Formats: sequence, C-alpha cells, structure tokens
Amino acid sequence: MNPSASQPPRIVDLIGVPTDVGASARGASMGPEALRVAGIRQRLEAHDLVVHDLGNVAGPANPWQPPVDGYRHLDEVVAWNQLAHDAVHASLKAGHLPIMLGGDHCLGVGSISAVARHCREVGRKLRVLWLDAHADFNTSAITPSGNIHGMPVACLCGLGPQSLTGMSGEVPAIPSKAIRQIGIRSVDAGEKRLVHEQDIEVFDMRYIDEMGMRHAMELALATLDDRTHLHVSFDVDFLDPGIAPGVATTVPGGPTYREAQLCMEMIADTGRLASLDVVELNPAFDLRNQTAELAVDLVESLFGKSTLMRK
Repeated sequence: MNPSASQPPRIVDLIGVPTDVGASARGASMGPEALRVAGIRQRLEAHDLVVHDLGNVAGPANPWQPPVDGYRHLDEVVAWNQLAHDAVHASLKAGHLPIMLGGDHCLGVGSISAVARHCREVGRKLRVLWLDAHADFNTSAITPSGNIHGMPVACLCGLGPQSLTGMSGEVPAIPSKAIRQIGIRSVDAGEKRLVHEQDIEVFDMRYIDEMGMRHAMELALATLDDRTHLHVSFDVDFLDPGIAPGVATTVPGGPTYREAQLCMEMIADTGRLASLDVVELNPAFDLRNQTAELAVDLVESLFGKSTLMRK
C-alpha cells in the first residue's frame, strides 16, 4: 500500500472511546490506552499512513446500576454512542479512515450508524464484517443481562430503543443483508431465532472448522466493488482466549493466530477497508498487554502487513 507520486498517503484517525457502560464487567474503558501503549500509531505509520491520534472523547461515568426495562445504563450508552457517531462521521466527511478504539461493543451502534449515514450521503454501498464470538443480537425482551454490548447488531437492524436505532437518521441504520458475522460461537436461544429471522449471513466456528477461514472470507467478501465501503467491527473476543485473554467475555474455540491473520490479510487484499472498530479489549484481564499487542498486530495486517513476500 505504498503511495504513488499521484496518490497522497491515506489519513487514519484514531478515536478513543473509553467506556464500559454497555459491558458485563468493568475495564474496557482502559482499552484505548492499552492499544496506544502497544504502539498502534507507530505500527500504522510504518505502512505509509498518516496517523492522527485525536485522543479520547469524554462522556458520562459508568453508574454501575441494574437494568431498567431490559436496558442497563441506556442514557449513558446513548450519550457515548452519539459521541462515537459524531467523531466517526466527522472523520469520514474529512475523507479520512476512522479507527474507533473502544470501549465495549455497544459502541458499534454509534460507529456503524455514522458509517451508514456517510454511505447514504455519498451514494456508496456498505458491507459490515462483524468479527466476534457473539452474535450481539439481543433485545430488551430476551436479554439475560440487560447489557447493551449484547445488542448492537439488533439495534443497527432496527430492533431496540429509538434513541439507538435512529442514530443514523434512518431505521434500520443498515439492512441485515449488509452484515457478515465471522467467528460466532456463543449465541443465546432468543438471539438465534432473531438472527435467522433477519437472515444474517453467519460464518460461525463450525463453518470455519469445516470449510476453513479462507472459504469463509471469500464468501464474506464476495461481490465487493469500488462503490462499496467496507467496515470491520473487530471485537477482540473474536480470538481464541488462549492467545487473547484480555477480554471480559472469553469463549473457548475461537480463531487461532494464523486463522485470524488470514482473515485480516484477505480483508487487506480487497483494498476496500474504509473504517474500523477495535473493541472489548479489557486490560484488567490481560497479561502484560499481550492481547493489546496481538490486536495491534492484526490491525497492522489489515493495512498491508503480510507473511508473504508479495510482488
């Protein structure tokens, strides 16, 4: 991805959103700083990118209260997502590539709502790759916990409170057919029914076991063209906890290091990546920042680092 004389280097904006208001455990609020300590800016600059670290947005504290009407911390979740939405939308409007450093995965509502708004404004199609151990398709009626980090995909598809479902200016923010979920291996019974009803394309771990990561990614990336904005929402619990312990919601049996690298390299090969979330990194559960360093390693692969000496 070296810039040519006629093509200026791409500008990447790092946007820290340090909150765990949507999560089941405290600590994801420390994720942005752990990613910075792991050298995310310097690692991306090594790939001829101009990297602006915009610092952290500032939102309400986590009140750590029980759910109300099936939602935990709804007002605070809305506030943080609006901040994420506004920062990501401004970055896209400037022609930059935003990387949201979370924070928990409830923030995917704000980030992807901003991407959806931008795509409508500029007449582009949208493809969302949701790299996660969980489907994140709970609603207030079926959630076992009320934690909104288990609800962002449902909210983006129009199932949830209007304050979240309408954040992009349109409901649903994205059509379910725009989503490809990869690495899924923990889905509540009610979620499974809704995911099937919405006809979301899911490449779960059994599919990856049987068919391989390469085949899953070929299908997930199929039909992309130069009018498609590709957004990757990377929940660090996508990875097997044996290599990535620094998350609050570990689920055994995730992608190995090489499977994850192949996933990222195939995304990079498309040349279509236009926005990114990195979420659910929880340094309180990590060992000497190894999960943050692995996450940065994988993000670097999204921008051209490869194990092959490619021509």
